[in-house]
Amino acid sequence: MKDQKLKEEKNPQLEFQAILKQAIELLGYSDEVFEFFREPMRFLEVSIPVKMDSGVTQIFRGYRAQHNDACGPTKGGIRFHPEVNPDEVKALAGWMSLKCGVNGLPYGGAKGGIVCEPRNMSMNELERLSRGYVRAVSQLVGPTKDIPAPDMYTNSQIMAWMLDEYDHIREFDSPGFITGKPLVLGGSEGRETATSKGVLYTLEIMSELKNMPLEGLKVIVQGFGNVGGYLAHFLHEMGVKVVGIADALGAIYDPEGLDIPYLLERRDSFGIVTGLFDNVITNEELLEKECDVLIPAAIGGVITEENADRINCKFIVEAANGPTTKEAIQILDQRGISVVPDILANSGGVIVSYFEWCQNNQGFYWTKEVVEERLKEKIHASFLNIQQTSERFGVSMKIAAYMEGISKMTEASRLRGWINF
Repeated sequence: MKDQKLKEEKNPQLEFQAILKQAIELLGYSDEVFEFFREPMRFLEVSIPVKMDSGVTQIFRGYRAQHNDACGPTKGGIRFHPEVNPDEVKALAGWMSLKCGVNGLPYGGAKGGIVCEPRNMSMNELERLSRGYVRAVSQLVGPTKDIPAPDMYTNSQIMAWMLDEYDHIREFDSPGFITGKPLVLGGSEGRETATSKGVLYTLEIMSELKNMPLEGLKVIVQGFGNVGGYLAHFLHEMGVKVVGIADALGAIYDPEGLDIPYLLERRDSFGIVTGLFDNVITNEELLEKECDVLIPAAIGGVITEENADRINCKFIVEAANGPTTKEAIQILDQRGISVVPDILANSGGVIVSYFEWCQNNQGFYWTKEVVEERLKEKIHASFLNIQQTSERFGVSMKIAAYMEGISKMTEASRLRGWINF
């Protein structure tokens, strides 16, 4: 029974649905609203044949979920990971819808993924896989339908291959098809660091609200890939003590602070660095180490009912998607540990992706300073709205964020005549 409960607790789609239902009930909406939003409007599963360098053709499984397009075209990243599965992709698409709603973006949520181990693939194999995925989903995606972006273990180079494949299929140049592209192909200044900057801005607001100056603040960043790596770099530059970092192989912790520039110089392209050290602990152990702020920046479901009572920080900022389960949130609330929710904290990526799409549509490109200024404005406004909803309904910021996000989609769907309140 305990194992079954833990399995359900770590199922991201069940997690999404449970908190969604709670938010909808608090808003006084009908069961029809929950039934409409609990699953994606569309879900595609594809088989992608890829000729490997060995000459053998391998079949990869891929997915694309489009949660809801009432507010506009769907938007969401593509991840390459061996544990990608339908429930994860569906939940991530739902969370993306909420992120767009929270930030007032004219999008619905989407997500894609391919079951693969990119760390064991050559660049040529990754290119063939990327192009194969675009061919498989090309009829469902596009700049006015569904706009992909980078996610876990994908990057601007992979976006460039996907863009080129889409252009060949459609026989015209379409930079607005995908975001997170290289600058020379229509990418946006500030896109690569956008998610980390968004996390940083929410951390700044929380530290000010709690009267905890950033200088000397002790922070653990669980994850050292694109998001965690940039975040650790920004924090170190601001005088914050990053006392712990983690990657897929393990974690390192030093209460006096880690040498972040040294670690960044030595990590590989997948954010792996702990293999160079002897005093490595597990990711699970790192989560329970003492710090002022804990920032899960890797995978979902890492803070659960099993370890929430051992979390040793003042507050949590969710840089990953779904790192804290609903049961854990309740325990943390009781302990007075605030959680800045993922659909706010890590929404910098989709916000600047929206900026990139706007620039592609206009054919006019902004400076990095303009991008970051507009990102900060969006994050601050969304934080304030969520905080006000949290205080008004007497709920956690997590629930309040869901309420803010779902209300926008519900209103758009009602106006279209799709559902009633």
